[in-house]
Amino acid sequence: MIKKSIKLFFSKVKIRNLLMLTVAGMVNAFGITVFLSPVNLYDSGISGTSMLLGQVTPMSLSVFLIILNIPLFLYGLKKQGKLFTLYAIYTVAMYSLFAWLITDILPIDVATKSPLAGEDLILCALFGGVISGVGSGLAVRFGGAMDGIEVMAVIFAKRIGITVGTFVMMYNVVLYIVCGIVMGSWILPLYSILTYYAGLKTIDFIVEGIDRSKAAMIVTTFPDEVCCELSREFECGMTRIEATGSYSGEPRTMVYFVVNRFQIGKMKNIVREIDPKAYITISEVADVFKANR
Repeated sequence: MIKKSIKLFFSKVKIRNLLMLTVAGMVNAFGITVFLSPVNLYDSGISGTSMLLGQVTPMSLSVFLIILNIPLFLYGLKKQGKLFTLYAIYTVAMYSLFAWLITDILPIDVATKSPLAGEDLILCALFGGVISGVGSGLAVRFGGAMDGIEVMAVIFAKRIGITVGTFVMMYNVVLYIVCGIVMGSWILPLYSILTYYAGLKTIDFIVEGIDRSKAAMIVTTFPDEVCCELSREFECGMTRIEATGSYSGEPRTMVYFVVNRFQIGKMKNIVREIDPKAYITISEVADVFKANR
């Protein structure tokens, strides 16, 4: 029974995901060790904590990544599931491995300055944040995670009445304050905030796409004409939802329609020509999935 369960579990593990998580760990390690660590800038979360501890103790960044992250992932095993935990631990292991290779094995001097950006703090902060953001984004996109603090945020945020994003932000604020106190300077922690922001936006781009779709909700009394013209112009389907006006009590139809940002203007013109009184709301859509039949 146990062997069957183990076999079933590993049958869910995808080689493609492991390969991409390996790339994610390598990319993240490159961004951290080549741009951030040499000039004493800090990443966010457990990665940033590991960087600080690596500076003030004899142990290296790679060791602290394992020591701090893996227990957090194991603690969140029940909440996040076995497959996520396996992928997350594997990702951190790859991150730690490549960080060790770059700093201790490969002939790359990252001791005192970035081999690519020198001592320019802005360049190091931006490129370090973007590159590590690509690594973290790839990890999330392929089922893993690069940082155990996100798991803790999912577990504890609701218990203390805040959002996951607020929990992570509070942790990073405390981290940068501690970095400033320990290092006796606020310049590097302040530049690290720039790194954090660049990484955060890059993760959004990798996970959700650079060109997000737009969802239009059109309330109209001419649904047949609107749907026909939009279908003809954009060659795609839409969803009709029958509704009733709260104030007038008259029947209305809501048309749900997904477009890209370049199609919004044309969509508005088409609807206005058919129904000048139509009510249109537009919201951002992170991802669009079409179920296979």
